[in-house]
Amino acid sequence: MRVNENVAIATSGVLLVPYDRRHVPTYHAWMEDESVRTATASDRLTLEEEYENQKSWRESGDKLTFIVCRARRSDDSNNVVVAGEADAPSQMVGDVNFFLTPFEDDDGSHGELSGEIDVMIAGLDDRGKGYGRAAVTAFLHYILQRQRKAILAEASSALSQTSAVLRQLVVKIQATNAASIGLFSSLGFVQKGDVNYFGEVELVRTNFTADLPHGYIEHTYQEMK
Repeated sequence: MRVNENVAIATSGVLLVPYDRRHVPTYHAWMEDESVRTATASDRLTLEEEYENQKSWRESGDKLTFIVCRARRSDDSNNVVVAGEADAPSQMVGDVNFFLTPFEDDDGSHGELSGEIDVMIAGLDDRGKGYGRAAVTAFLHYILQRQRKAILAEASSALSQTSAVLRQLVVKIQATNAASIGLFSSLGFVQKGDVNYFGEVELVRTNFTADLPHGYIEHTYQEMK
């Protein structure tokens, strides 16, 4: 999506920046790990294919992506995040994504949308430190409180709908991933149905309010001058 291409989100726990071409080599290195590919249900791609993916995700009207980075210094009050500094490879820890798809129930599609969220913290050393929770809570606030209308307007064009309406938020998690299930359950997602053919559980949330995360600030994300 284009809606977030110049936006960086800072909280006390993380910094989110739009997925940019400069992030691709580190992202590709993460995805060389078979356990990461399995956890994210991803195929192994070449570096060139990963660059093409990044480009298509930026241009797609139904997918919103941020790279998750370590939090900025607490004394840094500059309202600009310079690309390549606070989001240097050493600061990157994962990504968080939002996919919009037509909502379907037993009566068929009604022009409404489901928004699927996923979060990935790549390195073992970075897991269990609260990055996932901080990223998801900031992401939810951005989507639901700040940019919901703009996101749905961009999605309407991409999905050939005159007016997109968000029906539900969804996460699909491997049934063995107790930590991730616990995270989303604590954020108001409720399991729907049993474990599916792929060993996943689906958790759904229809409450579109979102608390303001501690230290939440939206910055301008821009190239170094």
